Amino acid sequence: MSDRWSTDDVWALAPDASSRKAALKVAKDGSWPQRGAVAAEAGGTAAVWGECKGSGSKPYLSAVHLDDPAGPGYKCSCPSRKIPCKHVLGLLALWAGGEVADREDRPEWVAKWLGGRAARKERAAGTASKPVDPEKAAATLRKREEAVGAGMDELGLWLRDQIDAGLAEVPKHGYGHWDRMAKRLVDAKAGAAATLVTDMPSEARGDHWPERVLERFALLHLLVEGFRAGDAAGPRVRGAVRARAGITTRVEEVLADGERVRDTWQVLGMSSSFKEQTTTRRVWLRGRRTGRVALSLSHARGEQAPPTPFRSACETDTELAFYPDGHRAAPAEPPEMRPSGPPPGSSVPEALDAFAAALAEDPWLDAWPVVLADAVPARDGGWFLADASGNALPLESGDPWEFLAVTGGRPSTVAAEWSPRTGLSPLTVWDRNGKAVSL
Repeated sequence: MSDRWSTDDVWALAPDASSRKAALKVAKDGSWPQRGAVAAEAGGTAAVWGECKGSGSKPYLSAVHLDDPAGPGYKCSCPSRKIPCKHVLGLLALWAGGEVADREDRPEWVAKWLGGRAARKERAAGTASKPVDPEKAAATLRKREEAVGAGMDELGLWLRDQIDAGLAEVPKHGYGHWDRMAKRLVDAKAGAAATLVTDMPSEARGDHWPERVLERFALLHLLVEGFRAGDAAGPRVRGAVRARAGITTRVEEVLADGERVRDTWQVLGMSSSFKEQTTTRRVWLRGRRTGRVALSLSHARGEQAPPTPFRSACETDTELAFYPDGHRAAPAEPPEMRPSGPPPGSSVPEALDAFAAALAEDPWLDAWPVVLADAVPARDGGWFLADASGNALPLESGDPWEFLAVTGGRPSTVAAEWSPRTGLSPLTVWDRNGKAVSL
């Protein structure tokens, strides 16, 4: 996207309200003694870069690659894990305000970063252009399924041993006990299932750990039985089982053979998580006509921001191709985003019914989007968000101060991620004037 942005476009990228507030403090001419814009060959701007004065002797090096169909790419030398960080947002705000001029000269670090992105894009294009031998691909998939099946059988035996030993033995197990089973699953090409096992030590601590451990054992057992069921489990359940076990579906296969749904897709909100040096960005969308929920996932390592063509508080008329689980999706064509108003909201019981329906197809879901209408903060020991009838869901953060700052306590439409384990995490709130703010 190389056309000039508005400041609203910039703030739509902010991961939360505090990032936007911090960015306003650095979006000043004096904070960026060195800055410039790189012109795109087809016109417009390809990239923006700048050196921001910080508290130390060295400036923070920030850059944004704008001319990429997959969405903007970000770089900053600051230690923040928020993507984009306050320096990137401040730089973009200056550029959107016309305070960053085109420059033919650029520092070496800018040229090196842009060159690296171009090289990775060329390598990816070269890999995608290679013809695929259908017979070889089918044989490779069969071997993968056989290996994962063997891993699932071993996991089933291991689970039986854990139950035979009793839950009282769980606190005595060190990390090695869980890692040994996880490594065997990795060797069996069942890396996703291995992750469920490596998370066990965190479940075996604190209050109510027996219930949490038993729940995790039950989900692992369900995964084993679901994999053994094969096609009898139904297409969406089978797709979820294979993905949770570790059999991935390439995006090229999804675009070629996946279910296609055309609708006006509204972006409900975005969230990011960081694990093992990888940032994962989740973008939740919902079709205005079909009411169907879609999840767009993107990943990036290190300082790179996960690319996404979607933007908060916007919508697009486009076609999505769905993965076999029926939830995750990829755009079948480059989406053209436009601002949108608040989405239709529901009550808490209606939101929980929708989550239950999704859980029936994928029992391993750890989060699901809900849109609550006329939501207000409520307190009963802890903080909740309540609907007009007084039904409420607990807040994950434990306090509603960001929400209150936007709404002033007035009933508002809020899109959030709901997890029975952690609570409600607001993503986007629309105030009484219909203006959206990312939290």
